[in-house]
Amino acid sequence: MDGAKLAAQYRDALLSDVIPFWEKFSIDREIGGYFTCLNRDGSVFDTDKFIWLQARQVWLFSMLYNRLEQRESWLEIAKNGAEFLKKYGMDEHGNWYFSLTRDGKPLVQPYNIFSDCFAAMAFSQFALAANNEKAKDIAEQTFRNILRRTDNPKGKYNKIVPGTRPMINLALPMILANLMIELAWMLDKQTVDDATNMCIEQVLGKFLHPEKGILMENVSPDGELLDCFEGRVVNPGHDIEAMWFLMDIAERSGDASLIDRCITVVLNTLDFGWDAEVGGIFYFLDVRNNPQQQLEWDQKLC
Repeated sequence: MDGAKLAAQYRDALLSDVIPFWEKFSIDREIGGYFTCLNRDGSVFDTDKFIWLQARQVWLFSMLYNRLEQRESWLEIAKNGAEFLKKYGMDEHGNWYFSLTRDGKPLVQPYNIFSDCFAAMAFSQFALAANNEKAKDIAEQTFRNILRRTDNPKGKYNKIVPGTRPMINLALPMILANLMIELAWMLDKQTVDDATNMCIEQVLGKFLHPEKGILMENVSPDGELLDCFEGRVVNPGHDIEAMWFLMDIAERSGDASLIDRCITVVLNTLDFGWDAEVGGIFYFLDVRNNPQQQLEWDQKLC
Protein backbone atom coordinates (compact mmCIF):
# COMPACT_ATOMS: atom_id res chain seq x y z
CA MET A 1 0.00 0.00 0.00
CA ASP A 2 1.46 3.33 -1.10
CA GLY A 3 0.82 5.82 1.72
CA ALA A 4 1.81 8.86 -0.32
CA LYS A 5 -0.50 7.84 -3.15
CA LEU A 6 -3.41 7.30 -0.77
CA ALA A 7 -2.77 10.66 0.92
CA ALA A 8 -2.84 12.42 -2.45
CA GLN A 9 -6.03 10.59 -3.43
CA TYR A 10 -7.85 11.57 -0.24
CA ARG A 11 -6.58 15.14 -0.34
CA ASP A 12 -7.84 15.52 -3.90
CA ALA A 13 -11.23 14.01 -3.03
CA LEU A 14 -11.57 16.34 -0.05
CA LEU A 15 -10.48 19.58 -1.68
CA SER A 16 -11.79 19.02 -5.21
CA ASP A 17 -15.09 17.29 -4.45
CA VAL A 18 -16.30 17.17 -0.84
CA ILE A 19 -15.44 20.67 0.40
CA PRO A 20 -16.60 22.49 -2.78
CA PHE A 21 -19.96 20.67 -2.58
CA TRP A 22 -20.60 21.92 0.97
CA GLU A 23 -19.31 25.39 0.16
CA LYS A 24 -21.74 25.63 -2.74
CA PHE A 25 -24.91 24.08 -1.36
CA SER A 26 -24.95 24.02 2.45
CA ILE A 27 -24.58 27.66 3.51
CA ASP A 28 -27.78 29.35 4.71
CA ARG A 29 -26.77 32.88 3.81
CA GLU A 30 -30.18 34.31 4.66
CA ILE A 31 -30.54 33.19 8.28
CA GLY A 32 -27.17 31.71 9.20
CA GLY A 33 -26.03 28.20 9.91
CA TYR A 34 -26.05 25.40 7.38
CA PHE A 35 -28.37 23.13 5.46
CA THR A 36 -27.21 19.57 6.08
CA CYS A 37 -30.03 17.52 4.57
CA LEU A 38 -28.92 17.60 0.94
CA ASN A 39 -29.56 15.41 -2.07
CA ARG A 40 -26.62 14.40 -4.21
CA ASP A 41 -27.45 17.24 -6.61
CA GLY A 42 -27.18 19.72 -3.73
CA SER A 43 -30.90 20.41 -3.38
CA VAL A 44 -32.16 20.86 0.19
CA PHE A 45 -34.79 18.33 1.26
CA ASP A 46 -35.12 19.42 4.91
CA THR A 47 -34.21 22.69 6.62
CA ASP A 48 -34.04 21.61 10.29
CA LYS A 49 -30.65 22.30 11.83
CA PHE A 50 -29.02 19.66 14.01
CA ILE A 51 -26.48 20.94 16.53
CA TRP A 52 -24.07 18.05 15.93
CA LEU A 53 -23.86 18.86 12.23
CA GLN A 54 -23.87 22.64 12.61
CA ALA A 55 -21.00 22.41 15.08
CA ARG A 56 -19.03 19.94 12.98
CA GLN A 57 -19.20 22.29 10.02
CA VAL A 58 -17.98 25.24 12.11
CA TRP A 59 -15.12 23.04 13.31
CA LEU A 60 -14.33 21.80 9.80
CA PHE A 61 -14.00 25.17 8.09
CA SER A 62 -12.18 26.65 11.10
CA MET A 63 -9.76 23.72 11.04
CA LEU A 64 -9.16 24.10 7.31
CA TYR A 65 -8.40 27.78 7.87
CA ASN A 66 -6.09 27.05 10.81
CA ARG A 67 -4.18 24.08 9.44
CA LEU A 68 -4.37 24.07 5.66
CA GLU A 69 -4.76 27.54 4.19
CA GLN A 70 -6.02 30.86 5.53
CA ARG A 71 -8.76 31.35 2.96
CA GLU A 72 -11.10 34.14 4.02
CA SER A 73 -14.02 32.27 2.46
CA TRP A 74 -13.44 29.37 4.86
CA LEU A 75 -13.32 31.70 7.84
CA GLU A 76 -16.55 33.40 6.73
CA ILE A 77 -18.31 30.04 6.40
CA ALA A 78 -17.18 29.10 9.90
CA LYS A 79 -18.33 32.46 11.26
CA ASN A 80 -21.73 32.02 9.59
CA GLY A 81 -22.33 28.89 11.65
CA ALA A 82 -20.70 30.10 14.85
CA GLU A 83 -22.87 33.22 15.00
CA PHE A 84 -26.02 31.17 14.40
CA LEU A 85 -25.09 28.67 17.12
CA LYS A 86 -24.17 31.40 19.58
CA LYS A 87 -27.54 33.07 19.05
CA TYR A 88 -29.84 30.04 19.02
CA GLY A 89 -28.02 26.86 20.08
CA MET A 90 -28.20 26.93 23.90
CA ASP A 91 -30.87 26.97 26.57
CA GLU A 92 -30.71 29.40 29.49
CA HIS A 93 -28.37 27.06 31.40
CA GLY A 94 -25.81 26.78 28.62
CA ASN A 95 -26.89 23.30 27.52
CA TRP A 96 -26.94 22.74 23.78
CA TYR A 97 -30.17 21.72 22.08
CA PHE A 98 -30.22 18.67 19.81
CA SER A 99 -31.99 20.36 16.90
CA LEU A 100 -33.54 23.64 15.78
CA THR A 101 -35.85 24.89 13.07
CA ARG A 102 -34.23 26.70 10.19
CA ASP A 103 -34.73 30.05 11.93
CA GLY A 104 -33.35 28.83 15.26
CA LYS A 105 -36.39 27.80 17.29
CA PRO A 106 -35.55 24.79 19.52
CA LEU A 107 -37.07 21.48 18.44
CA VAL A 108 -35.48 18.82 20.65
CA GLN A 109 -34.47 19.38 24.26
CA PRO A 110 -30.76 19.40 25.26
CA TYR A 111 -30.78 15.74 26.29
CA ASN A 112 -27.64 14.79 24.37
CA ILE A 113 -24.25 15.71 25.81
CA PHE A 114 -22.59 15.07 22.46
CA SER A 115 -24.17 18.25 21.13
CA ASP A 116 -22.20 20.05 23.83
CA CYS A 117 -18.99 18.18 22.99
CA PHE A 118 -19.17 19.07 19.31
CA ALA A 119 -20.08 22.67 20.13
CA ALA A 120 -17.08 23.00 22.45
CA MET A 121 -14.78 21.69 19.71
CA ALA A 122 -16.35 24.02 17.16
CA PHE A 123 -15.96 27.17 19.24
CA SER A 124 -12.44 26.21 20.29
CA GLN A 125 -11.30 25.82 16.69
CA PHE A 126 -13.20 28.96 15.62
CA ALA A 127 -11.64 30.95 18.47
CA LEU A 128 -8.21 30.05 17.11
CA ALA A 129 -9.17 30.93 13.54
CA ALA A 130 -10.85 34.25 14.32
CA ASN A 131 -8.83 35.17 17.43
CA ASN A 132 -12.23 35.51 19.08
CA GLU A 133 -12.34 35.68 22.89
CA LYS A 134 -16.11 35.22 23.05
CA ALA A 135 -15.83 31.97 21.11
CA LYS A 136 -13.10 30.83 23.49
CA ASP A 137 -15.33 31.65 26.47
CA ILE A 138 -18.20 29.63 24.98
CA ALA A 139 -15.89 26.67 24.40
CA GLU A 140 -14.57 26.78 27.96
CA GLN A 141 -17.99 27.27 29.57
CA THR A 142 -19.38 24.39 27.53
CA PHE A 143 -16.44 22.20 28.56
CA ARG A 144 -17.06 22.94 32.25
CA ASN A 145 -20.71 22.10 31.75
CA ILE A 146 -19.77 18.79 30.11
CA LEU A 147 -17.59 17.83 33.08
CA ARG A 148 -20.46 18.63 35.42
CA ARG A 149 -22.79 16.31 33.48
CA THR A 150 -20.52 13.31 32.88
CA ASP A 151 -21.95 11.19 35.71
CA ASN A 152 -25.48 11.58 34.32
CA PRO A 153 -25.15 12.87 30.73
CA LYS A 154 -28.86 12.87 29.90
CA GLY A 155 -29.97 14.22 33.27
CA LYS A 156 -33.73 14.53 33.55
CA TYR A 157 -34.12 13.29 29.97
CA ASN A 158 -32.76 9.81 30.81
CA LYS A 159 -35.50 7.24 30.08
CA ILE A 160 -33.74 4.35 31.84
CA VAL A 161 -35.13 3.25 35.21
CA PRO A 162 -32.28 3.92 37.65
CA GLY A 163 -30.76 1.02 39.56
CA THR A 164 -32.15 -1.93 37.62
CA ARG A 165 -29.30 -2.43 35.16
CA PRO A 166 -26.81 0.43 35.46
CA MET A 167 -24.33 0.72 32.62
CA ILE A 168 -21.89 3.15 31.11
CA ASN A 169 -21.28 3.75 27.41
CA LEU A 170 -17.97 3.91 25.53
CA ALA A 171 -18.99 6.94 23.48
CA LEU A 172 -18.59 9.44 26.33
CA PRO A 173 -14.97 8.77 27.42
CA MET A 174 -14.10 8.34 23.75
CA ILE A 175 -15.41 11.77 22.73
CA LEU A 176 -13.97 13.35 25.88
CA ALA A 177 -10.53 12.11 24.78
CA ASN A 178 -11.04 13.85 21.45
CA LEU A 179 -12.35 16.95 23.22
CA MET A 180 -9.26 17.22 25.40
CA ILE A 181 -7.00 17.11 22.35
CA GLU A 182 -9.03 19.91 20.75
CA LEU A 183 -9.19 22.13 23.83
CA ALA A 184 -5.69 21.51 25.19
CA TRP A 185 -4.44 24.89 23.92
CA MET A 186 -6.90 26.82 26.07
CA LEU A 187 -6.93 24.78 29.30
CA ASP A 188 -4.32 24.46 32.04
CA LYS A 189 -2.04 21.43 31.80
CA GLN A 190 -3.30 19.81 35.01
CA THR A 191 -6.90 19.86 33.80
CA VAL A 192 -5.88 18.31 30.49
CA ASP A 193 -3.69 15.66 32.14
CA ASP A 194 -6.37 14.70 34.67
CA ALA A 195 -9.09 14.42 32.03
CA THR A 196 -6.98 12.49 29.50
CA ASN A 197 -5.79 10.06 32.18
CA MET A 198 -9.40 9.49 33.20
CA CYS A 199 -10.33 8.76 29.57
CA ILE A 200 -7.46 6.29 29.13
CA GLU A 201 -8.32 4.56 32.41
CA GLN A 202 -12.00 4.29 31.50
CA VAL A 203 -11.57 3.15 27.90
CA LEU A 204 -8.81 0.57 28.46
CA GLY A 205 -9.58 -0.21 32.09
CA LYS A 206 -13.34 -0.71 31.92
CA PHE A 207 -14.42 -1.30 28.32
CA LEU A 208 -11.66 -3.67 27.16
CA HIS A 209 -12.86 -7.27 26.88
CA PRO A 210 -10.41 -9.35 28.95
CA GLU A 211 -10.21 -12.28 26.52
CA LYS A 212 -10.93 -10.82 23.10
CA GLY A 213 -8.97 -7.59 23.50
CA ILE A 214 -11.69 -5.47 21.86
CA LEU A 215 -13.83 -2.73 23.34
CA MET A 216 -17.39 -3.30 24.48
CA GLU A 217 -19.91 -0.56 23.77
CA ASN A 218 -21.59 -0.84 27.20
CA VAL A 219 -20.40 -2.24 30.54
CA SER A 220 -21.42 -1.93 34.17
CA PRO A 221 -20.12 1.15 36.03
CA ASP A 222 -17.31 -0.95 37.53
CA GLY A 223 -16.36 -2.43 34.15
CA GLU A 224 -18.08 -5.81 34.38
CA LEU A 225 -19.44 -7.47 31.24
CA LEU A 226 -23.24 -7.54 30.96
CA ASP A 227 -25.08 -10.45 29.36
CA CYS A 228 -27.89 -8.52 27.68
CA PHE A 229 -28.44 -6.98 24.24
CA GLU A 230 -26.73 -3.70 25.11
CA GLY A 231 -24.00 -5.44 27.10
CA ARG A 232 -22.97 -7.70 24.22
CA VAL A 233 -22.74 -4.94 21.59
CA VAL A 234 -19.44 -4.33 19.83
CA ASN A 235 -19.19 -1.30 17.54
CA PRO A 236 -15.97 -1.86 15.55
CA GLY A 237 -15.97 1.69 14.19
CA HIS A 238 -16.18 3.13 17.70
CA ASP A 239 -13.36 0.85 18.86
CA ILE A 240 -11.05 2.07 16.10
CA GLU A 241 -12.07 5.70 16.61
CA ALA A 242 -11.42 5.46 20.36
CA MET A 243 -7.94 4.05 19.73
CA TRP A 244 -7.24 6.86 17.26
CA PHE A 245 -8.03 9.44 19.95
CA LEU A 246 -5.94 7.65 22.57
CA MET A 247 -3.04 7.43 20.13
CA ASP A 248 -3.32 11.19 19.60
CA ILE A 249 -3.03 11.62 23.37
CA ALA A 250 -0.10 9.20 23.49
CA GLU A 251 1.67 11.03 20.68
CA ARG A 252 1.38 14.33 22.55
CA SER A 253 2.84 12.80 25.73
CA GLY A 254 5.40 10.55 24.03
CA ASP A 255 3.83 7.39 25.47
CA ALA A 256 5.00 4.66 23.09
CA SER A 257 3.59 1.85 25.25
CA LEU A 258 0.08 3.34 25.03
CA ILE A 259 0.39 3.53 21.25
CA ASP A 260 1.36 -0.16 21.18
CA ARG A 261 -1.65 -1.09 23.32
CA CYS A 262 -3.95 0.88 21.03
CA ILE A 263 -2.52 -0.75 17.90
CA THR A 264 -3.18 -4.18 19.42
CA VAL A 265 -6.82 -3.26 20.09
CA VAL A 266 -7.22 -1.94 16.52
CA LEU A 267 -5.83 -5.17 15.06
CA ASN A 268 -8.06 -7.27 17.32
CA THR A 269 -11.04 -5.16 16.28
CA LEU A 270 -10.32 -5.55 12.58
CA ASP A 271 -9.95 -9.29 13.06
CA PHE A 272 -13.28 -9.49 14.91
CA GLY A 273 -15.27 -6.95 12.92
CA TRP A 274 -14.07 -7.51 9.35
CA ASP A 275 -16.52 -8.75 6.72
CA ALA A 276 -14.45 -11.58 5.24
CA GLU A 277 -16.87 -12.03 2.34
CA VAL A 278 -17.04 -8.55 0.79
CA GLY A 279 -14.70 -6.45 2.93
CA GLY A 280 -15.28 -3.54 5.27
CA ILE A 281 -16.24 -3.59 8.93
CA PHE A 282 -19.70 -4.31 10.27
CA TYR A 283 -21.67 -1.53 11.96
CA PHE A 284 -22.57 -3.59 15.07
CA LEU A 285 -21.74 -7.10 16.24
CA ASP A 286 -22.63 -9.27 19.22
CA VAL A 287 -19.54 -10.34 21.15
CA ARG A 288 -20.96 -13.88 21.30
CA ASN A 289 -22.13 -13.81 17.67
CA ASN A 290 -25.79 -13.79 18.66
CA PRO A 291 -28.41 -12.00 16.51
CA GLN A 292 -28.34 -8.23 16.81
CA GLN A 293 -31.08 -5.95 18.08
CA GLN A 294 -30.02 -3.28 15.58
CA LEU A 295 -31.48 -4.02 12.15
CA GLU A 296 -28.68 -2.04 10.52
CA TRP A 297 -25.94 -4.18 12.10
CA ASP A 298 -24.47 -5.33 8.78
CA GLN A 299 -24.45 -1.93 7.07
CA LYS A 300 -21.16 -0.24 6.22
CA LEU A 301 -20.82 3.45 7.12
CA CYS A 302 -18.37 5.58 5.17
